[in-house]
Amino acid sequence: MDLFDYMRESRMEQEAPLASRLRPRTLEEIVGQKHILGKDRLLYRAIRADKLSSLIFYGPPGTGKTTIARVIANTTKADFTQLNATVAGKKDMEAVTARAKDNLGMYGRKTILFVDEIHRFNKGQQDYLLPFVEDGTLILIGATTENPYFEVNGALLSRSVIFELKPLSKEDILELIHRAVTDTERGMGAYQPEITEEAADFLADISGGDARSALNAIELGVLTTEKSGDGKIHLTLDVMSECIQKRTVQYDRTGDNHYDTISAFIKSMRGSDPDAAVYYLAKMIYAGEDERFIARRIMICASEDVGNADPMALTVAVSAAQAVERIGFPEAQIILAQAASYVACAPKSNSAVMAISKAMESVKNRRTSVPAHLQDAHYGGAGKLGHGTGYKYAHNYPNHYVEQQYLPTEILGEKFYEPSDNGYEHQIREYFRKIKGEEA
Repeated sequence: MDLFDYMRESRMEQEAPLASRLRPRTLEEIVGQKHILGKDRLLYRAIRADKLSSLIFYGPPGTGKTTIARVIANTTKADFTQLNATVAGKKDMEAVTARAKDNLGMYGRKTILFVDEIHRFNKGQQDYLLPFVEDGTLILIGATTENPYFEVNGALLSRSVIFELKPLSKEDILELIHRAVTDTERGMGAYQPEITEEAADFLADISGGDARSALNAIELGVLTTEKSGDGKIHLTLDVMSECIQKRTVQYDRTGDNHYDTISAFIKSMRGSDPDAAVYYLAKMIYAGEDERFIARRIMICASEDVGNADPMALTVAVSAAQAVERIGFPEAQIILAQAASYVACAPKSNSAVMAISKAMESVKNRRTSVPAHLQDAHYGGAGKLGHGTGYKYAHNYPNHYVEQQYLPTEILGEKFYEPSDNGYEHQIREYFRKIKGEEA
C-alpha cells in the first residue's frame, strides 16, 4: 500500500457513516448474539483459536453479520477477502481463488472469503466456489438475510456451519445508542450530544432490533440539530422521531399502552370486528412490537374464543406464527393481518375453555379412579385383576358408537364439554344427537 492508498483509506474511515465507524473491532465489543458468541459457545471459541470452518450467518439486517466477519478479519492469521454478491462477477471470483491458491501453495496461509448477500449468487456462481471450499483452498463465510436452506446450494450448506442471528434486544440497542453519543473517537461524542431517556427508549423500540437503523438516526439527529445555549445538542423525542421517519405513537412495550393495545386487539377479534383488529395490529407493528408476541396472542384467541366453532382458525394462526418467524418484517405484517382478520371473522365459541375449566376444578376437588374396563389390559397379570374386562370396542358397533361408562364412577353424569350452536359446533351437536338416537 502506497502513501496515497493509505491516505485515501484513512479519509474514508473518518468520513464513513456512524454505523460503519462504530462497528466492533473485537469480540468483546460486539453487542448481543450471546447465543452464538457467549464465551462458552462454539463460534466464540473458534474465532479465538483461529480455527474456523466455512460459516453461513443468517439473520435480519442490522444484527451483526458483517460485523462478526470484520472481527474475524481482525483476529485471524488467514488472508481475508470480501465480495458483495450483488456486484461481484465471475472474474472477481477467479481472482480470489487464484490468490487463495498462491497463498496456500507458497506461504501455507489459508484464505477466508466473506460473501455478503450470498443468496444473490446464482446456482452457477455458488457451484463455482464448491470445489475450493471442499479442498480447503477457501474458508467461506456467507451472510444472508434469506433462509439459507432455500437460497444456498445444499452442497455448500453441508460443508458449512449455519449460525442464525437474532434481532438485537431493546437493551442491546440502548447500549449502542449510548455508546454512539458518548464515544469521542469513533462516535458522535465530539459534538457533545445528549439524548433524553424517552428518546432513547423510543429509538430502541422503533428500530426493531436493527442497530444500523438506530445509529443512522443518531447520526442524522446530531448533524442536523443546532446546539442549544448550553453548547450541547439535545436529541429529544421529536428529533428522533423525525430522524427515523416514524411518528411517535402512544405505545410503550412495558407500560399501560402496551397492555391496553394488545387487550383491544384481542377483544376486537373476540368481538368479531376485523376492522378494529387490523387497526390495533397496525398500531403494534408501527410501534415495533415483537411479531412473535402478536402471533402468540392470535393463536391463543383462535383456541380460546373461536375453538371448535371453526377448528381451522387455530390451524391458520399456527401456520401464520411459523411463517412470521421464517419471513420476518415487512412481509410478516401481511401474514399477521390475514390470521387476525380470519380469527375476527370466524364463528365464536368458548365451550372448550369452559370444559377444561370445569374439568380442572373437578380434578382438584375430587379423587377418582379409572373404571376397570378402561384400564390397560396389555401387561402380564392385567386380566387376572379384571383390567379391561367388559370393554366395548366402539368400531364394532353401528355408527362406531356404543354406550358405556367412560367417566370415573365418582363423577358419573357430570358434563364438561357442551358444544354451542355456532359454526362447526352446531354440526358436532347434531352428530351426537344422531349417534345417540336423540330427537332434535
